[in-house]
Amino acid sequence: MVGTKEWLFDFDDSFRASIKLGNDSKMQVMGKGNLKLFIGGITQIITDFHYLPRLSNNLQRIGQLQQKNLTIVFQKDMCKVFHEERGLIMSTQMSTNRMYIMSAPVIIPNCLKVSSESETQL
Repeated sequence: MVGTKEWLFDFDDSFRASIKLGNDSKMQVMGKGNLKLFIGGITQIITDFHYLPRLSNNLQRIGQLQQKNLTIVFQKDMCKVFHEERGLIMSTQMSTNRMYIMSAPVIIPNCLKVSSESETQL
């Protein structure tokens, strides 16, 4: 789940749902899309990320990663995510509030346009 719509591509703004968070509050999902992250030198695409406009911290569900055939191992205050062909793609230490923080740059989708008055310059 992300709170920044501009990070998502192949965005479906017709998707609606209600999400219950860990503190028992509910938030409205206002669409879904795919997210590109740069993890361990590799661009990873995570599909079906929900967009929640009022979300202040991005959240990733472990079950969603498992559905992508990733293996998640929790051991000795560490979380490691493995891909069956690429091996270890992410490792993170448990924080003081018992969360696992994944730090990865988001690859923001963009569209480029070329224009010219002369077709020979294109």
